[in-house]
Amino acid sequence: MNAISFNKILNVVAKVNPFLVRSVSNVPKTVRGNISDQQNADETLSNRVFSLSKENQSVMKDKFGRVHDYLRISLTEKCNLRCQYCMPSEGVTLTPKVDLLTPDEIIMLARLFVCKLGVTKIRLTGGEPLLQPELNKIIGGLNDLRASGLQSIGMTSNGISLKPRLAQLQQSGLDRLNISLDTLREEKYSFITRRKGIKMVWSSIHEAIRLKMFPLKINCVVMRGLNDEEVVDFVELTRYYPVDVRFIEYMPFSGNKWKYGKLVPMAESLDTIQAHFRNVSRVENHATDTAKSYKVDGFCGSFGFISSMTNHFCGGCNRLRLTADGHLKVCLFDTNEVSIRDVIRNTQLRGQISRSKEIEKTISRDLESSVGLKDGLIEKKVEEVVTEALGKKFFSHGGRTEEIAQGKLAQGNRSMILIGG
Repeated sequence: MNAISFNKILNVVAKVNPFLVRSVSNVPKTVRGNISDQQNADETLSNRVFSLSKENQSVMKDKFGRVHDYLRISLTEKCNLRCQYCMPSEGVTLTPKVDLLTPDEIIMLARLFVCKLGVTKIRLTGGEPLLQPELNKIIGGLNDLRASGLQSIGMTSNGISLKPRLAQLQQSGLDRLNISLDTLREEKYSFITRRKGIKMVWSSIHEAIRLKMFPLKINCVVMRGLNDEEVVDFVELTRYYPVDVRFIEYMPFSGNKWKYGKLVPMAESLDTIQAHFRNVSRVENHATDTAKSYKVDGFCGSFGFISSMTNHFCGGCNRLRLTADGHLKVCLFDTNEVSIRDVIRNTQLRGQISRSKEIEKTISRDLESSVGLKDGLIEKKVEEVVTEALGKKFFSHGGRTEEIAQGKLAQGNRSMILIGG
């Protein structure tokens, strides 16, 4: 692709938002107008003290035959934003630290899911994962699992404090990145998130481009009367930005004051975009992809829709979620959860494990001696719990598809921030 005039970039972005003219100038010349292929994953692996064998590896299937090889792990319930669709204005009651998974437990469970249950893709979420003090350690621990079959380590971030840490996270093993950005307008950003920070988000986006962290995805939750008129502006960004903008339908969770009237269906947004841009073409997706992807011919980036509410992708679902407090959710909409944390802390399986303030030291010491892993009791029990939970998984929306179709979805679910994005 030929290099694109920097002045053209400024002219285009100025039409979207004059504020962005200042930030777009930071895009490195070597990547303006160009998409780099995904960098080859670093195959250099350090030996861990304990690694589970891939022998007799199970495949996680539900009763519909869907293979689940994608695990989303929430690292924290804390966040430095207060997005309206994610949490109530008064905030949420945080789980006591003693009841949250420790970094060692997260790594141990990830190892089990990869080596024994066939997970090939892990995404770290929150809250804001950058608020987990030992994020680098966790990513490094996951990176050591590549030899056992892990193919991808991703993270979803709000981008506020990402820029100065991204290079180190990439060196630790992070190779996929989603950044949340629901508006291109500074005042509206502050309204949606109840905080300031859009300039820092754009700095993080430019840093990700500089580091060639492709595919780089921008997540935008579309809400009627709030930011739905910006879908064309977001697609315009893909003219010169090597990003994949993903428009997410507004979903109901506890405390986010969801109303059916605020939902903007994928079909409506797509009609708006196609009325403005010519030559919009469908991009082929993998059967397990959540987004339905599109591209304006000749544009650098692409865009797509995560249409959970109006055009779901449940038939290809391959995802499980592990919350920060160690609960397994087999479906984002399902209100049922099962505690994996309680399994791995079961005193009958592990021996005496303190639940006092010294729990992290105790668990770390147990891991060093491989208590529970050596005899396989814990991994066997975790497998049983996961298999049983998958056996109860509904085909779509946690059994609540009809409620969604009628626009009467009773919330009953945790806040998004407590589940993990």
